[in-house]
Amino acid sequence: MRKIILSVILITILVLTFISNFIIADNPIPAEAVKFDTGDTAWMIVATAFVLLMTPGLGFFYGGMVGKKNVISTMLQSFMAMVIVTILWTVVAFGLAFGPTIGGIIGNPSYNLFFQGVGTNTAWSLAPTIPFILFALFQAKFAIITPALITGAFAERVRFWAYLLFMVLFILFIYTPLAHMTWHPDGIFFKMGVLDFAGGTVVHMSAGWAALAGAIFLGKRKVQKVNPARITYVLLGTGLLWFGWFGFNAGSALGANGLAAQALGTTTVAAAAAAMAWVFLDKILGHKLSALGACIGAVVGLVAITPAAGFVSISHAIFIGLFSAIVSNLVVSKFPKGKIDDALDVFACHGVGGMVGMLLTGVFASKAINPAVGDNQGLIFGTPTLFLNQLTALVVVSIFAFVASYVLFFIVNKITPLRVTEEKEDLGLDISQHGEFL
Repeated sequence: MRKIILSVILITILVLTFISNFIIADNPIPAEAVKFDTGDTAWMIVATAFVLLMTPGLGFFYGGMVGKKNVISTMLQSFMAMVIVTILWTVVAFGLAFGPTIGGIIGNPSYNLFFQGVGTNTAWSLAPTIPFILFALFQAKFAIITPALITGAFAERVRFWAYLLFMVLFILFIYTPLAHMTWHPDGIFFKMGVLDFAGGTVVHMSAGWAALAGAIFLGKRKVQKVNPARITYVLLGTGLLWFGWFGFNAGSALGANGLAAQALGTTTVAAAAAAMAWVFLDKILGHKLSALGACIGAVVGLVAITPAAGFVSISHAIFIGLFSAIVSNLVVSKFPKGKIDDALDVFACHGVGGMVGMLLTGVFASKAINPAVGDNQGLIFGTPTLFLNQLTALVVVSIFAFVASYVLFFIVNKITPLRVTEEKEDLGLDISQHGEFL
């Protein structure tokens, strides 16, 4: 049955792409071509490549943490996100996220099916200095890494084909509405004044809550405590993530400008501060200073600064890094691992880190850093409106992402079992799912 379904998918895409010019009406290009900035365009091409590099970096980061018999499968889950989500984004998901609004919740995909109308002579309204296709491809990299982040929660026990199906449904029904509500000018969160510079809600909170739902739904591994296969992979993955995150955050300025430089600075110091806080707290709590702890701390800092990167000062970015690492470290240590098996602490790091970052954006956002903040500055400047907006978005997104993800896991499991058998779990996913091993 699976062979038939895969054959139908391939044939359908082949046919539709071949005849797309005949069945899909292209959107007209304005008579006067947009004049683009070559510096902005060059930077955004580089930033887009940076963000794509984060996904294989995540593969190394996660792959090094699992047991040796599951390294290949864990890394491949990230790599396949680059494959599947790229096609899905091009065919329909970009339109769902950034097409003309339907009630401020989702976009109308009919305008941009197969990237029709997404060309080199038009521009997105909030990124007028770069080609529309470049904006669309930059946003594709955000969509790619989000479901890949979730995989750390159900590592070492998920069936690969079931994961691919969940990934498609997650992008269509969770990621695209959140992206539209948060980043589209007509989205309900955008119009509320919610600030999310590069994905605290859209990427990290959605992935964190989906990870928690997945860990609960799939249940515990037979053996929860495993020795990491390759700490060196974790170090390499952290380096690639940190490097790529500069495109993630500084690229979200959508131009080569002072705001991009500010986001680069806040990203740098927040990651360093969080790594420092994590290892210091480990020592305070009686643990050794570990490479794994330093890497996790740095990533938590990168997560937490993401929504705030273009809205806060350097000193406040250091605070965000320090505070987020302390909170996430304590959540990791107190998380009920015997009851909920979030294998690689995705919720504690990405979910909690994203929530801390969103709230602290509401505390520290300053119009001196970014005039787009306006008079609704952070709580520290005496105006509570932004903080309350951030809190409202946090609650709504948390409920939506968790409930919707759990429903999607339930649906996928009805279609095809999500979890491998005990025999295949014992054997390891590398051999049982892919016929390969280290």
